[in-house]
Amino acid sequence: MEQYCILGRIGEGAHGIVFKAKHVETGEIVALKKVALRRLEDGIPSQALREIKALQEIEDSQYVVQLKAVFPHGAGFVLAFEFMLSDLAEVVRHAQRPLAQAQVKSYLQMLLKGVAFCHANNIVHRDLKPANLLISASGQLKIADFGLARVFSPDGSRLYTHQVATRWYRAPELLYGARQYDQGVDLWAVGCILGELLNGSPLFPGENDIEQLCCVLRILGTPSPQVWPEIKDLPDYNKISFKEQAPVPLEEVLPDASPQALDLLGHFLLYPPRQRIAASQRVFTHGPGEFPCQQHLQSVLRPTDHLSAPCCCLQSKHHHPPTNRLPESASPAHLVSPPRGRGTLSRQSSLFCLPLHLLCLEQCSNSEHSEVLESPER
Repeated sequence: MEQYCILGRIGEGAHGIVFKAKHVETGEIVALKKVALRRLEDGIPSQALREIKALQEIEDSQYVVQLKAVFPHGAGFVLAFEFMLSDLAEVVRHAQRPLAQAQVKSYLQMLLKGVAFCHANNIVHRDLKPANLLISASGQLKIADFGLARVFSPDGSRLYTHQVATRWYRAPELLYGARQYDQGVDLWAVGCILGELLNGSPLFPGENDIEQLCCVLRILGTPSPQVWPEIKDLPDYNKISFKEQAPVPLEEVLPDASPQALDLLGHFLLYPPRQRIAASQRVFTHGPGEFPCQQHLQSVLRPTDHLSAPCCCLQSKHHHPPTNRLPESASPAHLVSPPRGRGTLSRQSSLFCLPLHLLCLEQCSNSEHSEVLESPER
């Protein structure tokens, strides 16, 4: 940790604590996610490894948060990310009214470019939501938190868990228990995010999975096999029945949104995932179209002055005063560049050596690392 001076604590998540820090030599401000290993023999947590692996695969995108380094620290390791000032959830939360159309369009353009880049590299994020879309001081939006990311199977044969994505942004096929799915789950989340930007609050704020389905059906109507043929094959389709409801026109749900914005929203909030994908390809190719607002985009993109609390790869409402070092003593370790190759993540009890395993990410070609992203039923 000699390379960094800790400036303060940002937040805490399931797998680590995040600190704001400055590189001693370059002066660069970064976000350090400290991941502790509960037991060395258990190896690196799968979510942390997925995040590392996914960010290796898509490190060239300016719309994905950059992983700058990985290095061992005490009984764990540290991920060094570029520092981002805020996140889209904070921007929406502190807005006095729904965001301006130009601001919505610009955020959406950056989100679409990031999602398209991930999907072009066969990565499905599986947890897109405003809190995972980070905003820089200059207004740049970047996708973060790849802990649930997976390599998706183009032929749709691979099985995955349906317990992914934050509920308000969870695609209907997941709510019906689908084990085979693809990038369509990300595209549904994009639609939910767009709707939230236009509305100023979430479109489908369910408190449990059943209520979540009710929220969706209340606006989009009850899905039927005629509209969505695959629905009858989903595991939970026949476990609960809903009263037939007709869809509500989106212009009634979002009366202040422009026709162009509502048309775009309709491309993503479609029941059949394949229709979502086909519609999104047209958007990816031609862009989100014209929103009726001609003001200069960059001038409205920067987070507002009151959003001074830094946000990065983990979000938290709790902020702490600066400290000059990370907790726990650590033996000196050389900085390890972000790994690019594949290496093994064995669980050999007393033979486990964290620095060696971090280095093997870079050096080994025959590995199990890809299995964390690719293995079935996760």
